[in-house]
Amino acid sequence: MSSRFALMIVPTDVSDERGDFADTFTVVDASAPALSVGELSTQRGDGVFESIGVVDGHAQEVEPHLQRLAHSAKLCDLPAPNLAQWRHAVSRAAAECGPGESVIKLILSRGVEHGPTPTAWVTAAPAPDFTAVRRNGVRVVTLDRGYDLGAAERAPWLLLGAKTLSYAVNMAALREARRRGADDAIFVTSDGYVLEAPTASLIIRSGDRFLTPAPSGGILHGTTQLSVYEHLEKQGLQADYGTLSASDLAKADAAWLVSSVRLAVAVTAVDGAPMPTDAEFTASLNAYLLSPR
Repeated sequence: MSSRFALMIVPTDVSDERGDFADTFTVVDASAPALSVGELSTQRGDGVFESIGVVDGHAQEVEPHLQRLAHSAKLCDLPAPNLAQWRHAVSRAAAECGPGESVIKLILSRGVEHGPTPTAWVTAAPAPDFTAVRRNGVRVVTLDRGYDLGAAERAPWLLLGAKTLSYAVNMAALREARRRGADDAIFVTSDGYVLEAPTASLIIRSGDRFLTPAPSGGILHGTTQLSVYEHLEKQGLQADYGTLSASDLAKADAAWLVSSVRLAVAVTAVDGAPMPTDAEFTASLNAYLLSPR
């Protein structure tokens, strides 16, 4: 796939159970203007999205992504997406993806200001080449997220468990990490607990046990993390959720950031302190994540 593909969607009600939604999709030129200047996704970041990895034309983990899209929409008081319609849209976009790795993005916006319906679209494009970072890993810094571990329950309007289009803070965190000589960041709460990376979930290994921060702490529940856990459990390995402190991260035997497109990358240093790595295990994780799922 050498170019981008874009598909605009006319959202249908969840009660619409037709077998073919082709007449609700419009293929548009991905390089041409397609959104109104009144679109709230661009004006306010008022919407939700998902990024789905595609390997050799096969969209990975479609159902978990669709379920999370619906969950994010609910948290944001957006109309419930018709998942059958979105499933068809993903299939249509995946058909445009050739050999190698691509990424499909699903976007559901509140629409045009004062408009009657949401705006929805899907794009597909070649994925960046993450071969080197999967092999070499990343150095991370810990950054204060600015709230304590109980904030998600105490203040649901912060939308901490939703994958929203409001990613300015996440991008600012990545720029700050680079200013500090690192490649990525891991957010920690103001009371010292580990959350997630700006665009990835965190998994650590402590002895024979794998741990990830519990999503009840306002963490976006990672689809790739869920898939990795299923893979680990099938191998008879222990994979749990927990409340992890910054010191737990520093003392870990190994750590990975996992996400749908970059896949699994080892953490090689935390705040300048070297972290043990396991190149063979990282390679095996990526071999699994590149297989059809």
